[in-house]
Amino acid sequence: MPPNAQLQIAVFGRAGILPIFTLIAPGDQGLTIAGIQGMGVRTPKAAAVAAATAGFAIELHMANGKIFAIGILSKIVAASGVAHEINNPVGFLKGNIQPALDYISDLFGLIDLYQERTSPPDPVIQAEIDEIDLEYIREDLPKLISSMREGIERIRNISTSLRTFSRADQDHKVPFDIHSGLDSTLLILKHRLKADDRRPEIKIIQEYGQLPAVDCYPGQLNQVFMNLLANAIDALEDSNKGRSYEEIQAHPNQIGIYTTVVDDQSIKIRICDNGVGMDDATQQKIFDHLFTTKEVGRGTGLGLEIARQIIVEKHGGSIKVRSTVGQGTEFTIVLPIHEK
Repeated sequence: MPPNAQLQIAVFGRAGILPIFTLIAPGDQGLTIAGIQGMGVRTPKAAAVAAATAGFAIELHMANGKIFAIGILSKIVAASGVAHEINNPVGFLKGNIQPALDYISDLFGLIDLYQERTSPPDPVIQAEIDEIDLEYIREDLPKLISSMREGIERIRNISTSLRTFSRADQDHKVPFDIHSGLDSTLLILKHRLKADDRRPEIKIIQEYGQLPAVDCYPGQLNQVFMNLLANAIDALEDSNKGRSYEEIQAHPNQIGIYTTVVDDQSIKIRICDNGVGMDDATQQKIFDHLFTTKEVGRGTGLGLEIARQIIVEKHGGSIKVRSTVGQGTEFTIVLPIHEK
């Protein structure tokens, strides 16, 4: 390749571009698929099959004699399979919770019957009852089982969210519940929303309208939601710099997600934050190739470009940004309900 030339290589799945890995190959030599490390593939054919099956793409850019393989979003390559494996033991546990509660009730009933029929109680048995604090066990054990049930339900929700988020797109659009995609993305990002020693929990405001199922590529839209929400969290974290916990608590970090039907042809999704915001010059470039406002190592500059491609080119919709420095940013997505 001559100096300053640009080379773009893509391995496409059936549903189009969905980059996921970040690869860097310094030097001025070309990088073939067979040379990619860390993906569990050893031959060009295996790599191509793996990439196509997963529905992801790898974009390589050559500039100034160096190749930069740039990818963003989640590294959840096998999330759907993992979620399936989780569901089996979780289903077993969930199915046995109620029988366990029934057995416990029967055992306590038997103890009550024994105590009624044995008076006065045997001193050795009474001592053991006092030692184990039977009354406390009687009160606490059902609560313990109930908390286990809630934990199992939580795991099921996470598993469902993983499967929803990482679902493999087909070669045609399918009806999709936009709200399930947003909710699954929020659950995956929940660890970033929780309170820590620097700030309170990020507040999520969800105002959902009555949306119909939208004909789309669900996996691609979920990647857009992940990108926008992760960017919103980054913006909030940037706005917290130099502020105390108490100051943030007085003016809490917020992300708003609003959905509505525009007309019988389209729906609208708005994702807002009260983070640092952007000036007009930045907003003009926000969807440009490789443009990023983040420091080195934190962002690739490919996320919003890919988001625009997915929304505009793949779905025939639109994505716009409106932002004010110091107040926050709002992204507005409009999508057709049915494929044209």
